[in-house]
Amino acid sequence: MTSDVLELGLRSAGAQTLATYLLTEIRSGRIPAGAKLPGERELGERFNTSRGSVRRVLAALREAGWITQAVGSGTFASRPAHEPSAEWGDSDLFSDQTSPAELMEARLLIEPLMPALIVRHATRSDFARMHECLARGEQAQTIEDFEHWDGALHQALAQATHNHFFLQVLALTNRVREQGDWGRLKRNSLTPQRRTEYERQHRTIVAALEDRDAEQARDALQVHLAQIQRNLFEPPVG
Repeated sequence: MTSDVLELGLRSAGAQTLATYLLTEIRSGRIPAGAKLPGERELGERFNTSRGSVRRVLAALREAGWITQAVGSGTFASRPAHEPSAEWGDSDLFSDQTSPAELMEARLLIEPLMPALIVRHATRSDFARMHECLARGEQAQTIEDFEHWDGALHQALAQATHNHFFLQVLALTNRVREQGDWGRLKRNSLTPQRRTEYERQHRTIVAALEDRDAEQARDALQVHLAQIQRNLFEPPVG
């Protein structure tokens, strides 16, 4: 890993420490691809280094393909094209063998456990990311864009647990969602009325989390996932 840091051209000790941390966490999968990184100020305070050093680290990581940055959205973990994914090892095999029905059964059991951790650990930046996903999902003009931001919201929820187990579970969930069967079911099941209901449910979940009401958030998440499960396998009426 030291050689990786040297290849980034960083000289100060603080910058090298920060770069080593980010490279290690992203490469190992503990910070999964797509996860939003803390802001520059938070990183600077955590690693006792200047904002300028933080910017140089992020610029170097961006050039190397380890992060992406979007104006107004933030900084997100990524992986260079030549780097294999560290998540789950044989996750391609697992995801190929997991059907949408199995995925929804598992999500109904696992995801309602997240609110208890979210209300305990979520930061302002976590909630800001949730609200960004809510807004971008509601503005989406296509099913594909809506599905992207729907997935991003559930990823933001997992990230807000600050628990690596849930991040790894979500990484596998996203692999299954990328399969053709999931996309076909979602396209066939997502009517304008159902999308509106999903958006309302999303806001109810996030509002309960912001109120630090784990029980209400858990109940709202269970209702949301149960409706997704019904809608996926029940064709729209009319």
